[in-house]
Amino acid sequence: MQGWKNPNQKKMKLFKALTAKLQTNLFKNSLWGILSNIFQNILFSVFFIVIARQYDTHDFANYIIANTLYSFVAGFSTLGLGSWFIRELMHSEDKKALIDKFLKIQLYLGLVFYVFNVGLSFVLYDSSIIRSLSLIIGINVIFDNLIYMIKFMNIAQFEQKKSFVILTVEALLKFLLACLLLIKTVPIIYLCVMLIVLRLVTLNLFIKFGSSNQINIRHILYAKVDRQEVKKIVAANWSFVIIASISVIYWRIGNIIVSKYLTLADVANYEVSYRLFSMAEILPVIVASSIYPLMINAHKLGVPNMKPIYKNAFLAYAAYGLMAYTFVYSYSDIIIPFLFGEKYLLTAAYCNEMFLTILIFPTALIQAHVLLTMKLEKLDMLCNVASLVINLLLCFIGLHYFKSLSVINYAIFFSFLAFHVVQDIVLIRRKVTTVLHVTSFYAGSAAIVFGFYFLSDYINKIYLYFIFWSVLGLIFAGVFFKWFYKKNVPVISQPETVDTLIP
Repeated sequence: MQGWKNPNQKKMKLFKALTAKLQTNLFKNSLWGILSNIFQNILFSVFFIVIARQYDTHDFANYIIANTLYSFVAGFSTLGLGSWFIRELMHSEDKKALIDKFLKIQLYLGLVFYVFNVGLSFVLYDSSIIRSLSLIIGINVIFDNLIYMIKFMNIAQFEQKKSFVILTVEALLKFLLACLLLIKTVPIIYLCVMLIVLRLVTLNLFIKFGSSNQINIRHILYAKVDRQEVKKIVAANWSFVIIASISVIYWRIGNIIVSKYLTLADVANYEVSYRLFSMAEILPVIVASSIYPLMINAHKLGVPNMKPIYKNAFLAYAAYGLMAYTFVYSYSDIIIPFLFGEKYLLTAAYCNEMFLTILIFPTALIQAHVLLTMKLEKLDMLCNVASLVINLLLCFIGLHYFKSLSVINYAIFFSFLAFHVVQDIVLIRRKVTTVLHVTSFYAGSAAIVFGFYFLSDYINKIYLYFIFWSVLGLIFAGVFFKWFYKKNVPVISQPETVDTLIP
């Protein structure tokens, strides 16, 4: 008899082909992004290191405060309209008119939030230097909004490579500026002016080359923008706006609190620690963005088909967090003075505290993507809000009794831990994970960390890291080969889809 014996067989075959194609496209489209992001962050980190070394702690801290205010405001300024723009651009018949309208919206928002940024600096700080730096650095809000629009336009038209190339050029220009600073240091005000000029160059590159000549300033000025339509768009996407904003606020608010309650030296220590942490989180963030479409594709056939992707990613992310933390714990007192200078010799202890969060950040990230896959974005938003509130409460209560940067670092860790626990509860109830899986993660992580602490009292940390993970790697390799290769245990309800779904 011709045809399919199983009514689901054709569907599964098409699903396999679609997933395979998606994985191939993901690899091709993500490769440029991964390489570009790594290269950019290396160059940006070099620039940051040069500034930290070339300027005294006072000037460096003032620059950090002004830059933090700008980053804080920039998290709100676009109102999270990128996702709406991509959807509308892909379905719009008059793409040119839509581009002009969206660019004008972003231009208006940039101007409004620039004024807000300057006003915030005058309200929070009496320092004339911080206010002057905010007037200059805050201009980035306007530029960023316009660049943000063009980047999303390239995403919608599958031309992300243009954005990656231009941003890499910007990173190279900043690197060259850092090289010039090594020859002659200029006043911090002049440095900020030069950075704005570089950002303006980047914006012009995006307009001329990144937009494929689709942007015309005259058309933008004459584009009609309906305020009611903008309100409607923001209202429809408010949960995504809040999630995106909180991710910025969560990390930048710490430095603002430090600048108000502690010393300028603490501001510098916090920023150096955060800079290293942000480098460590690059890999899980990039990989998670590639795993997310795979989970969406697998979830179409049900939660059981998504579980293997989630569990494999969770295991890899948990291992990454443990290895990253123990690496920093072992070498931070060597790396930080080497990179930033002897004046940051005491920063290592604070960096170790901040890196406690890397133990749970990667797995919290992948679980957040699971919630979004299951269309639980409002629940994820509430979790983010609750975590931010816990963070702020712990900061203010702790600083009331202890004037120490450690309070900020531990507040971040425990608020993130609470966020992770709530995710665990939700995923257990949704039958994505189990109580055994959750308890094994916390117990295993605690055992490894405290075991590493104990051994560091007897073995030099420089050697312990390699010895510890070599031995642990051999143990896990033995368990893996024993239980996953010698025992044929099915992991999902439809074994024939495993080869397609596991990335």
